[in-house]
Amino acid sequence: MTQAPHPAPDPAAQAALERFKAQRVTAIYRLDLIAQGATIAYEDGTPVDMASEKARLEAVVADMDRRIARLERAGG
Repeated sequence: MTQAPHPAPDPAAQAALERFKAQRVTAIYRLDLIAQGATIAYEDGTPVDMASEKARLEAVVADMDRRIARLERAGG
């Protein structure tokens, strides 16, 4: 039995996936900065709770990992 050939990947979908992967890299970079002791503040000078920001970014990266895996499986 032979398998049907996979359709050619959609260039726009591939470009969107690459942009999404780049966003993931940015989130990981921000997590690294937090690990190194970086702090940020809102425009009014109020400090951001870095523990909460770290947890938020970790959740974002985990979600991105799941989405990327799903998109790569779907894309062939």
